[in-house]
Amino acid sequence: MKSYNPANNELLGEVEETNLNEIEKIFKKSKNASSEWGKLTLSERIEYIQKLCDIIRNKKQEFAELLTNEMGMPISESLYDVDSGLECIEWYMNNAEKAIGEKVTYEDQNEIDKVIFEPKGVAAVIIAWNFPFSSFVWQAVTNLIVGNTVIIKHSELVPLCSKYIYDMVASVLPKDVYSVVYGAGDVGKKLVEQDVDLICFTGSTKTGQSLYKTAGEKFIDAILECGGSAPGIVFEDADIDSVVEAMYINKFANSGQICDGQKRLIVHKSKFEEVCNKYKQCIESKHIGNPLDEKTEIGPIVSVEQLQKLEEQVKDAIDKGAKIICGGKRLGNTKGNYYLPTILTNITKDMRVYKEEVFGPVVPIIEFETIEEAIEIANDTEYGLGGYVYTTDRNKFDRVVKELKTGMIAWNNLYYLRPCNPFGGYKKSGFGKNNSEYALQELCNIKVVTYEK
Repeated sequence: MKSYNPANNELLGEVEETNLNEIEKIFKKSKNASSEWGKLTLSERIEYIQKLCDIIRNKKQEFAELLTNEMGMPISESLYDVDSGLECIEWYMNNAEKAIGEKVTYEDQNEIDKVIFEPKGVAAVIIAWNFPFSSFVWQAVTNLIVGNTVIIKHSELVPLCSKYIYDMVASVLPKDVYSVVYGAGDVGKKLVEQDVDLICFTGSTKTGQSLYKTAGEKFIDAILECGGSAPGIVFEDADIDSVVEAMYINKFANSGQICDGQKRLIVHKSKFEEVCNKYKQCIESKHIGNPLDEKTEIGPIVSVEQLQKLEEQVKDAIDKGAKIICGGKRLGNTKGNYYLPTILTNITKDMRVYKEEVFGPVVPIIEFETIEEAIEIANDTEYGLGGYVYTTDRNKFDRVVKELKTGMIAWNNLYYLRPCNPFGGYKKSGFGKNNSEYALQELCNIKVVTYEK
């Protein structure tokens, strides 16, 4: 498997793809290891995870540079991603006992009833390319803490990151507790065909639906975090100057390659011109360039294929009457996968940028007149992951919270992403949660035991 730097499309390195015939052997080793790993106490497992945190912290700069080189995330964001991932792990370790420790549910003079959380066994973890470390933390580290062994497959676009993470984990954990397979969809398909006990996935809705069918046939649980088309609703009372930077970050962080990123901006007609002008000014003030440069705020798209898909979506919009406010083309004079941050208006429902998830630095802006219309447009999608509301009126925000069919909603300059908050969506954005005590509990089998006093 060849890995290319999206900033210049030069070869970064290679990793040997996992032979399909080897996957059954890897699974059997993981299954054998699951018994002893699951028998350890929670505190014993956490001791191992703490050692992993120490290694990651010591390798932070080197690791962040690899994240940047392989998938194009600006170095400032890669460093932040490592820090936030470590913050999540620390939260899991500090709160695991509260989340999955034994809980007394009933007690009288004769008996005590308890709920016990036990490991499921072997978790097949398949994750996307846009956040190689965070996705590992959210879906693999949580499984390890509760006592499941993990066989992970990162996207074929980030094999070097996957190997780097594996080398760190394998240096501290018992053999075969954490295993890795490398490859494309056929490798992931072969992995979930094994007698695994749980499927955890981050990626496209189409692949998530396929994995859900597999889980259903096996009668096992699946936790699926899939696509998103998060709306950002800008009401007539919004203070644009105070929120324009948040509007930028919610859309253009990681070059717009975020599942819960603000994919559509829905703006009241009285604010439409102001938003377009100030949003354009904000975007055009950002530095596009080498993602290893600390000044860079927008880097390249992860691959040529992703860039071409983005171009096709924009072309479709232009052909159907969309207007380009800024951007709308590749960055010139570069060998990398750079696309200029783009604002599109005159959006109609038949355009791909309206119907599909736009995974890149392109935002369509849609006009509305009433709050009912805004909510209708916001909900007019098969997805329901994130949502953003810009208003100074708390009552409007509260109404949107009640009526927006999405798993997470942020107000003005705030953001919901914390390790204590469950991350997940509605509709075709998947089901099950990452982060929080709820996510830890979902990775366990729950047993009720009644004791005589």
